[in-house]
Amino acid sequence: MLITIVATIFVLGILVLVHELGHFITAKLAGMRVDEFAIGFGPKLCSFKRGETVYSIRAVPLGGFNDIAGMNPDDNDAGERGYCERPVGHRMVVILAGVFMNFLLPIFIFFGIFFFSGISTPNPEPILGTVLVDKPAYEAGLKDGDRVLSIDGKAIETWTDFTQTVQESPEGQLMSITVDRGGETLQVQVAPTYDSSSKRNVVGVMSALDHQEVGFVDSAVMAVQKTGYLLYMMVDAFYRLLLELSGKDLAGPIGVAQMAGEVAQMGIVPLLNFTAFLSVNLGLVNLFPIPALDGGHFLTLCVEAVRGKPLSPKALYFMQSVGVGLLILLMLFATANDLMRVFTGG
Repeated sequence: MLITIVATIFVLGILVLVHELGHFITAKLAGMRVDEFAIGFGPKLCSFKRGETVYSIRAVPLGGFNDIAGMNPDDNDAGERGYCERPVGHRMVVILAGVFMNFLLPIFIFFGIFFFSGISTPNPEPILGTVLVDKPAYEAGLKDGDRVLSIDGKAIETWTDFTQTVQESPEGQLMSITVDRGGETLQVQVAPTYDSSSKRNVVGVMSALDHQEVGFVDSAVMAVQKTGYLLYMMVDAFYRLLLELSGKDLAGPIGVAQMAGEVAQMGIVPLLNFTAFLSVNLGLVNLFPIPALDGGHFLTLCVEAVRGKPLSPKALYFMQSVGVGLLILLMLFATANDLMRVFTGG
């Protein structure tokens, strides 16, 4: 539980903080008055003022916020430096800056992982890299580093041979696996189980990995490529979700916290990978043209640019109310999915 809480604070804190930092930097560059930049929410723990901006740390360490003067035209006391009085192009940049930062963060994370940790690729040989605890292979006594020689008398020469043989074996039926462990030949009995997520028979093992160091330039190129690939995969997933009108795979705060805790137990690199994944997800979701999100706010600015004047306060209020309502319904649905997974073990 403690690992889950710490991992959740770490992941969500970084994501929202980086997002708000994008708004903060561009608001300052656009000449807007920023009254406060806060890390966290709730009561202030400590704060200091530099120039016209108060920098504070608050009690709930989940993200942060900007208090930009003039976000509400009726309360603008900053004159021409209020958000509402700045050119529409400047406001567009400020609104999209948070999303930009969420797309930029994964590039930096992946670059750091590639440059400092290198990359690992699956070893094609039939060597067990990781034997997962409480899975059939673990219970049968197989260990990390074991080389599979044969299954039911059939010679196994590659990792592909091993996985295909396991998948083709009947679920629950014992297989006789012969392995080499440090020069000693051993034979164990393992019964595959069906994994619903991958939709195939498994015994609970992962292949060995080959490690390779990566240079500065290659790390940067690979980081951009991986972020682009993640973005493409998420756009495709959202497209299929809309076509199927199914939200069964949506996860809410409980689901994200649960995943963060599980990933954190695997180490800091997997947790950073998870953070990068969520950052791309957050950036993409924020681009949705829903009034309460950055994408919806950007859409109203586009309408203002075309009309030559902003929408009426009444229209903006109505749109914001509808947007908030939609987000609340979506959050409730995702949370219901989380609870269903918790109680059903799915």
